Amino acid sequence: MKDWTKFDQQMMKRALSLARRGRAWVAPNPMVGAVVAKNDQIIGEGWHKRFGSPHAEVIAIQAADNRVKGADLYVNLEPCSHFGKTPPCADFIVESGIKRVVASIIDPNPLVNGRGFERMKEAGIEVEVGLSADKARELNQPYLKKAETGMTWVTLKIAQTIDGRIASVTGHSRWITSKAGRRYVHMMRATHDAVLVGAGTVRADDPMLDVRHVKGRNPIRIALDTNFSIPDDCKLLNTPDTGPTIVFGSPDDGKLPGWAEYPNVEAVIVPKNNDGLIDLREVLEEISRKKISSLMVEGGSKIWTAFLEEGIVDKVEMVIAPVILGHGINAIRDLGILKVHDAIRLEPFRWRKVGTDLHIVARVNHRMDD
Repeated sequence: MKDWTKFDQQMMKRALSLARRGRAWVAPNPMVGAVVAKNDQIIGEGWHKRFGSPHAEVIAIQAADNRVKGADLYVNLEPCSHFGKTPPCADFIVESGIKRVVASIIDPNPLVNGRGFERMKEAGIEVEVGLSADKARELNQPYLKKAETGMTWVTLKIAQTIDGRIASVTGHSRWITSKAGRRYVHMMRATHDAVLVGAGTVRADDPMLDVRHVKGRNPIRIALDTNFSIPDDCKLLNTPDTGPTIVFGSPDDGKLPGWAEYPNVEAVIVPKNNDGLIDLREVLEEISRKKISSLMVEGGSKIWTAFLEEGIVDKVEMVIAPVILGHGINAIRDLGILKVHDAIRLEPFRWRKVGTDLHIVARVNHRMDD
């Protein structure tokens, strides 16, 4: 393993910090930050600000202006080598006069996948890869999964009391979490390409599923509705300017509902599973065929449980309020687990206080065999 200098480490830490600034705007592109340094001084920096806008490397090099020749470039992901919304960054770096590029990880996108590094090496640029690789992968987990497997990253978002309830016995749930906790949920919506709820949540809450309490783009809105029975006057079907809505169903008659003709609304028929319910794996396959790198499953308990049962959850984000309800609606229903060693294991890698609530982020691990 290369022995990186302290300055190298500081510059990559800065690049990663810059990359995070684009988290509510750049998807389905990855978050990327870049720093140009010369003589142990930063002379230019930038980050990818919005999907379709100039990439971080270009912004950083342009900021360095005529001082860039002979400088080092630090970037958390391999520079692209293909024409997309913008020209290839690798070509721009070669033409700029950069002498050394330090990157965290290779870009597994089949259009890149080492070609950016090769282009720069062929031009005589020194390329070093691997600095802060783990942090770089954690930053862009949804993008990397989509690029490597073609499948969408799935996050369960659960807001609950400390005793595991999402509502009282009457179904009342406003508000379990603090204002800060609810604001964070809106940031989660902004940082995911799509957000999904079940028909029960649509009927009970008539949610908009937009981003209001933070700055960020609205996600694609998805509902699961076996019989296409959600009210035709609900907000998801009647707010086309907020963004597209996709409703997945498995009606017995195989017919699309009348509201399928509404503006910016799509109804998609998928098969049922052996239990007569919507086949979630088919739903995820359909979602993955679209330009959706990340999906946030926002509720309710029936939907969360079904996703966990199917083993298609990558991460759980839970906001826990210091509230005890006793009886109420459980966040997760019966999973049919009879022994502790068969439990779904989570690997917490971050927890913090949000307002008066506790926010836990955990990856989903495979069930233990022993």
